[in-house]
Parts: sequence; structure tokens; C-alpha cells
Amino acid sequence: MVILSKNPVYSVLFLIVTFFAIAGHYVLMNAQFLAIVHIIVYAGAIMVLFLFVIMLLNLNKDAEPIQPMLIRVAGAASGGLLLITLLGALKGMHSTSQNLTHADIGLVKTLGKELFTEYALPFEVSSVLFLSTMIGAVMLGKKDLKQH
Repeated sequence: MVILSKNPVYSVLFLIVTFFAIAGHYVLMNAQFLAIVHIIVYAGAIMVLFLFVIMLLNLNKDAEPIQPMLIRVAGAASGGLLLITLLGALKGMHSTSQNLTHADIGLVKTLGKELFTEYALPFEVSSVLFLSTMIGAVMLGKKDLKQH
């Protein structure tokens, strides 16, 4: 329905439903943390951004430019190459059963334990990096008040 919908807003809403279905699959695979992060990041932040962009662009059939034939052929060729690549990747996959040693590998408790014991230093370094980028974004976005 994402592809077949004529209205772009409905298409985005169907994409949100698809993201919730993917999060349900993550829950079935015992990866609860990944499911929650998937819902927050994709269905929450990115889809809201898509909706704002679609509403700001005001996509109408009248304003849509006619694409030249070369762009259509290039798009069809790119889609065909993507299909060939996906078929090659599926052919190369081995159908072996996965032998999981830990049944609780995707749980939040296990992730937190690994994150704050074995990976504590990289976690703290990335925290400082994110803090410095946030401060830099605020400084770049701040208006110079001394000129007024």
C-alpha cells in the first residue's frame, strides 16, 4: 500500500504501519530493545520528518514536472540492477540453521550489561562526542545578539 497509494500522506502512514510490523518481528526474535528503538527512531522521528516535508512541498499533479525519457530508462535500469543484486545475494545465502548459544541475546538487560562493562569506554567517548556536537549545533544556530 506504500507504493500503490496515490496520496503521499497515506503512503507515509502505511509506511508507519510497516515499521510497526517490523518491530513486531523484532519482538518475536527476542530483540525487544531493537524493536523499541526501531519504533522511536523510524516511526517516531523519521516519519514525522517525512510528513512535514510532504506537507511543505505541497505535491500536486499540476506542479509535477514531466520527466525526460532518459531519466525513466535510467530508473528502470537501476531497478533491474538492484533486482539482480538482490537475487544474487539470496542465491548466495546458505540455508543453515542458526545455533544460538544465548537465548537472552537481544534483551535490554543483556545489552546494558555488555554496554556498561565491556564497552564502557567507547560508550563514554561517544557520549562526549554527541555532547560536543550538540553544543556546536547550538553555537552555529545561535544568532549574534551583539549586532543588534
